[in-house]
Amino acid sequence: MTAVLNFISMYAIPVLVMGVTVYALFFKKLPVYSSFTEGAKEGFTTGVMIIPYLVAMLCAIGMFRASGAMDWLVSILDPVTSLIGLPGEVLPMGIMRSLSGGGAQGMLADLLTQYGTQSQIGRIASVAMGSTETTFYVLAVYFGAVGITNVRQAPFAGILGDLFSLIMSAVVVNIMWGY
Repeated sequence: MTAVLNFISMYAIPVLVMGVTVYALFFKKLPVYSSFTEGAKEGFTTGVMIIPYLVAMLCAIGMFRASGAMDWLVSILDPVTSLIGLPGEVLPMGIMRSLSGGGAQGMLADLLTQYGTQSQIGRIASVAMGSTETTFYVLAVYFGAVGITNVRQAPFAGILGDLFSLIMSAVVVNIMWGY
């Protein structure tokens, strides 16, 4: 089974890229190269358009961490999350994940360096990193780039999804590894 998965993981993306290219070129008769360059040009334009939203979000994250609000929030939530098997050490990464993927990645690396990849903290943090989303990043950057100002229930739904994913990460790891 491992050999099959290794084979698939090695060839899946190249086969997919070549398959789409061959299908578009020979079956749909599309100008693949010009379509690609037009899409790349639109991507660059979108990238330039989202820079102000990205700068504003990164500034807000820096203020949130530097003010001590992150530590304050973790100290309030730690007694509650410890009851369900979610260590307080994982909370800052879980909170940061909703704000910034890169910031959360750095915190995950610190947790793995400090506690190890086979520890309860390392496993929960790794599962949480893969199962949560950068909610506020999506709201600030993508919604801002397309001009959506009324996000309605999107923040609530995103935070609820992140919270559920963080809790279930702890539950699943604790069940699978018997902590």
